[in-house]
Amino acid sequence: MKKLLLSALFLGAATIGANAQWLRVWSGGESTRYAISEAPTIPYATAGSTLTIGSDTYSTAAIDSITVVNPVTITWNGTTASVDIPETAEGVTATISGGDVVITNTCTTIEHEFILQGNSTAGSLTYNGEYKTKFHLNGLDLTSTTGAAIDIQCGKRIDLILEDGTVNSLADYAGGAQKACLNCQGHLEIAGGGTLNLVGNARHALRSNEYLLLKKTVGTVNVTKAASDGIHVGEYFQMNGGTVTISGTAADGLQVETDATSEEELNGQFIMNDGTIDVALDAVDAKAIRLDADPTAPSLVPEMYIYKGKITININSTALGSRGLVSDGNLTIGDGINPNQTVSPKVRVNVMASYYLDPETTEEERATGIKAELTFHMAGGSAAVDATGEKSRGVRAATLTATGGVLYVWNTGTKSQGIKLDNTFISGQGGTVNGSFKY
Repeated sequence: MKKLLLSALFLGAATIGANAQWLRVWSGGESTRYAISEAPTIPYATAGSTLTIGSDTYSTAAIDSITVVNPVTITWNGTTASVDIPETAEGVTATISGGDVVITNTCTTIEHEFILQGNSTAGSLTYNGEYKTKFHLNGLDLTSTTGAAIDIQCGKRIDLILEDGTVNSLADYAGGAQKACLNCQGHLEIAGGGTLNLVGNARHALRSNEYLLLKKTVGTVNVTKAASDGIHVGEYFQMNGGTVTISGTAADGLQVETDATSEEELNGQFIMNDGTIDVALDAVDAKAIRLDADPTAPSLVPEMYIYKGKITININSTALGSRGLVSDGNLTIGDGINPNQTVSPKVRVNVMASYYLDPETTEEERATGIKAELTFHMAGGSAAVDATGEKSRGVRAATLTATGGVLYVWNTGTKSQGIKLDNTFISGQGGTVNGSFKY
């Protein structure tokens, strides 16, 4: 039966002709995209046990479905925009005013896909919908003069694909009331090997109201300016690959919140499974990577996990009282479950800033490399903190435990501190800590 269905599908795709852009092969909730022009023939075994598309061969038993995709294409050109909506894009309508495009999607059964391309110095996209959607950035250069460059008003999963080899740049309007240059009301999943450059002139550069997931295929996401946070995330942040660079922020580099109202299985986590993050801080009392608790839900303990990859944080001299890695709960570097890991994370924090006086309490707020309100667990890999600023601090935690890897803390700044703990340091087999302690 499956063999007959596949044959019918491919016959249908052939009759669609030039209007059909892609095939998607779905398996286990994930899909692989193929251009029909690249797969004119799709042979399968006589018994129907395997299916071959290009250089890929699938077991037909593992295929959930195969869909023919006719994407909606939005093209900006100067101060104008055009929208190509195929007949198969059920429920999709567009309103265009100069370079500002508003897409409304009433369909709740088909995962529509949109290609965003071209350039405009006076353009934007606002998307309204109630179903999961994919957006492909295909060499898009968009600067808004009204609000957000891209505002996705949909509470479902949004896939943002940076097409391989493309450079995509977004900037928002400085005088607008928008929450971010790239704003998503749902949960945002970024994939694709291209580059995304973001400028947040009004507030955040990138905001995902729910979680933010960076997949293994991600190329580079650059935040070069933000009037508030560079990246602001609700629920949790997970990074499986790619490179993120953040600089020029007036507040935090990357802030993750815990949400007491969330129904997600994960909530209140920063999870780094691979990739590279570079953050440069210049603002006073800012945090490079910040994981917040929800004061209304004390039972939700934030957890920061750095399992693999590389993090480099520079707290520059102007960032008085700022901090590098900050967790309102626990912070773990390395894999505490598998201490004999073969691939180790690397964390480096350079604290070049001094302290500042809190204007309300007149208390000194020290610039600090790593801070955990509860336990900082060194479980593997390496972490190095260099505190050179006056009265700066390397590590601040309630408790420090070491079961693997190496933690180096240097404090050469005037009246600086190495490691400040509320409780006694706990060392387990395999963990090494080099630094001066203060209790």
